[in-house]
Amino acid sequence: MKYFSILALSYFIFGFSFMPKTADSNDELMQLFKRYDEYNLRTYPEGATYEGDHRYDDMLSDNSEDAVKRDYDSTRAFLKDLLALDYGSLTEDNKLNYNLFKSSIEQSLEGEKFNWHYMPMGQQWGLHIGFPQIVHYQPVSTNEEYQKYFKRLRGFGKKVDNEIANMKKGMNEGYMSPVFIMEQTLPQMEKVMNVETEKSVFYSTLSKENKLSPEEKEKVSKELKEIIETVINPGYKKLHKFVKNEYLPNCRKEAGIWSLPNGQERYRFAVKNYTTLDLTADEVHNIGLKEVERIQKEMEKLKDQIGFNGTLDEFNRFLKTDPQFYYTNKEDLMNGFRDILKVMDTKIPELFGRLPEAKYDLKEIEEFRSASAPAAYYYSAPEDRSRPGYFYVNTYDLPSRPKYTMTALALHEAVPGHHLQIAIAQELKNLPKFRRELGVTAFVEGWGLYSESLGYETGMYEDLYQKYGALTFEMWRACRLVVDTGIHEKRWTREQAYDFMRTHTPTSDHDIKSEIDRYISWSGQALAYKIGEMKIKELRRKAQEKLGSKFDVRAFHDNVLKNGAIPLPLLEKKIDEWIESQLS
Repeated sequence: MKYFSILALSYFIFGFSFMPKTADSNDELMQLFKRYDEYNLRTYPEGATYEGDHRYDDMLSDNSEDAVKRDYDSTRAFLKDLLALDYGSLTEDNKLNYNLFKSSIEQSLEGEKFNWHYMPMGQQWGLHIGFPQIVHYQPVSTNEEYQKYFKRLRGFGKKVDNEIANMKKGMNEGYMSPVFIMEQTLPQMEKVMNVETEKSVFYSTLSKENKLSPEEKEKVSKELKEIIETVINPGYKKLHKFVKNEYLPNCRKEAGIWSLPNGQERYRFAVKNYTTLDLTADEVHNIGLKEVERIQKEMEKLKDQIGFNGTLDEFNRFLKTDPQFYYTNKEDLMNGFRDILKVMDTKIPELFGRLPEAKYDLKEIEEFRSASAPAAYYYSAPEDRSRPGYFYVNTYDLPSRPKYTMTALALHEAVPGHHLQIAIAQELKNLPKFRRELGVTAFVEGWGLYSESLGYETGMYEDLYQKYGALTFEMWRACRLVVDTGIHEKRWTREQAYDFMRTHTPTSDHDIKSEIDRYISWSGQALAYKIGEMKIKELRRKAQEKLGSKFDVRAFHDNVLKNGAIPLPLLEKKIDEWIESQLS
């Protein structure tokens, strides 16, 4: 803009027929990304707080249907602005940024017609279990910060009303969750609302270190109790009453997504969305069956190597029932994971050139959501690194938490799995923010499962039971391909899915039931793990075959991770380019 006056004068005097753009398309693209980032922070202020941006600490996201519609309209506006840019003048890096942003937004808009906001609750997500997690990242050190926390808590009633309104609309239009899924939400709500005020998860913030004077702390305590008793608990009771008395009697009985409006189209969208590949449900199902057969042969060999005299089914029953394979104390379980990860931490430099700056730690999954939760979660560190990433461990029902799968689980959720991959992605400052946060499930979960296999080459599975545990985890992910497609495409019942998993894995009955219900309520997501892992392993084999003695596993891993989480076809393209660069 500083050259405008001279150029404009030249134009008028000499009649030049050219006027350069006032901004380069590459700059315009970066400005678009910044506007998109800022929009997301304003629209999802809880996420901003989680990431360490504290401008919106007193605000809550709007979960009303009007807000959902406004969000889609805003997304369309971003796409329109993107398409107005001169693609041809972008750098190669920015063409990649453009393409990924475009595909991400188009995918979001394609899902608009499915009205997922009409089914906002399940046994593993929703306001009832998501809202309490605010206590883990909300700043509550000063009186001023507590006032922002209070404002958020006072907004809970409105969010409950919006949730109920969306579910009522879903009831009227046939968008209903399965009854056996929604039944599990009732005890989750009860564990929050039916406790003494000072034992409420929302009151727990007062146990944290703070800068409150004794007088301020007394005042804060009084106000917090009042909010819990007049806003939080009544809100939970209102939602609980609605689900129990109005929603549950109208819930659908079928497990599969096929029973919803546009059910088959929904599942095709889910398969494409989660795998990033053009696979049909039948193709995925058959891949799963082949993997089940292959892994079962490996399990047979290892069972014989361990020296068990009996069938594989008998060996699996032995693993499920023998007390030696289970802890009886939660702290022992947590320490067992810590010991495993201490060893793995020493092995990481053998596998990676670039390591993340962010630290990680372990936490127990909260009691109010543990019964229906999987064996573990990973929650990433915020970008400001004010907290570590957390490997959340489920300590509920210890007889369902076998020791022999602990190594594989730790490698998947922490290092070299989710923590390492996600933390590195966050630290790729050469990429725009949306790229650093891109959550391509086939990549993220494929990497997690691939990371389990790295235990073989680092000596983490010298204990044959831990090695068998790694195989059972791989079998579990292969079964997912069969079961998820079975439920949602082939109309399997919940019981058929349960029987298949129980036949092929030694996973505890509790975990099997939890997993099956997860696949039912989160259709297609379970496909990402095995499909992503198989692609990464395929690319590694290709690199090893073509590069021979030039192959460096550290360089391979660094190149897999250097672009953040990306769709599998793009990952293949990037690794192919890296291989060629090593050969030239």
